[in-house]
Amino acid sequence: MNDRIEKRIELKAPVSRVWRALSDYREFGEWFRVKLDGPFVLGRVSRGQMTYPGCEHIKWEAVVQKMEHERLFSFTWPHPKSLDKVDYQQDYSKEPTTLVEFRLEKTARGTLLVLSESGFDTFPGDRRLEAFRRNDGGWSEQMKNIENYVTQTP
Repeated sequence: MNDRIEKRIELKAPVSRVWRALSDYREFGEWFRVKLDGPFVLGRVSRGQMTYPGCEHIKWEAVVQKMEHERLFSFTWPHPKSLDKVDYQQDYSKEPTTLVEFRLEKTARGTLLVLSESGFDTFPGDRRLEAFRRNDGGWSEQMKNIENYVTQTP
């Protein structure tokens, strides 16, 4: 199994538009389907609540690692043992984390967005594959979400 998820998409929107969709907490919340409590701040915890249908019981928690204007936005986030409503635990403090990075590059037609998530090798063996598969599928959907968002909301 690979330790890294990577997704690439060329968006028909300028880098400045894609950057705003990533770095503005309200816009991020629209396409990612999370209601965040406040702006992203370097080195601070970002908190909120998922709004994706069926996932409203899941809280959002991530620590902003880097915000390099119109180039790189990254955060670490924990992975609870279960996302099922019955087994879901609200305390993430002892859970393994991964690093999520969004990299932007200007292209002739818009912006290349490269998403990567790494760190799955630190997970206990019985949880590693499940977490990887869940997030790999989730990021495929989120790449479509951001594409729709930046093209429909200039």
